[in-house]
Amino acid sequence: MESKLQVCWSPQQISKRLIAEFPDDSAMRVSHETIYTSLFVQAQPGFKAELTAQLRTRRLRRHLQRRVASGGKKSRIPGLVPLKDRPAEANDRKTPGHWEGDMIVGRYGTSHIVTLVERHSRVLIAVPLPHGARSEIVIAALIETFNKLPAVMRRTLTWDRGNEMARHADFTIATGIPVFFCDAYSPWQRGTNENTNGLLRQYLPKSTDLNLTNTERLEEIVAELNNRPRRTLRWQNPHEVFSAACVALTA
Repeated sequence: MESKLQVCWSPQQISKRLIAEFPDDSAMRVSHETIYTSLFVQAQPGFKAELTAQLRTRRLRRHLQRRVASGGKKSRIPGLVPLKDRPAEANDRKTPGHWEGDMIVGRYGTSHIVTLVERHSRVLIAVPLPHGARSEIVIAALIETFNKLPAVMRRTLTWDRGNEMARHADFTIATGIPVFFCDAYSPWQRGTNENTNGLLRQYLPKSTDLNLTNTERLEEIVAELNNRPRRTLRWQNPHEVFSAACVALTA
């Protein structure tokens, strides 16, 4: 349990993953409430301070979650194709290969990382942008990233209306992947990516200079997130689901 808390698994993820890994061993059971209690009430002070720091909120007590909608970005994107025109198969998450993308911005707004999340598996790809976030730079990074993926996992890409995607037509020509854009001021329409960015911010808060995060460290963070079990995946992790989808689609 402690090793999973150290890599930022939630108590619920630990509890459900134990059931999946030891389905016939009742001794390997612990509820997430028991884990919270051991952290917040029963644990020794040194233990509590060390491991509660790994919880997502870093609070010393639990609170109900409240979600506040954030605004969108004003932009002028030529040839914008609205989200309503995205294929129906991309909406139910049953078909792999449909992606959501965005950028996270670091300290003073001068450093950036592109985040890509596959809707079926929730797998994350993070692409550093050490040379800035002009559209031609972002598009070149996206082309290189997607062309490394299996063809069966390259169907659509959904983005908000950020100006970094002004050259989206170049991306589609180079990869064959159409880009669809959310409605203005509607970041929730790419909610999988928004939620994953929130997880990534646990490691890279807004005060971070993202250009100082070396490639190896970023890969470690992405690996940790892709190996966390998810309730939406029936307590499998994104890496497992993505790999299984690749095998199934290429068999």
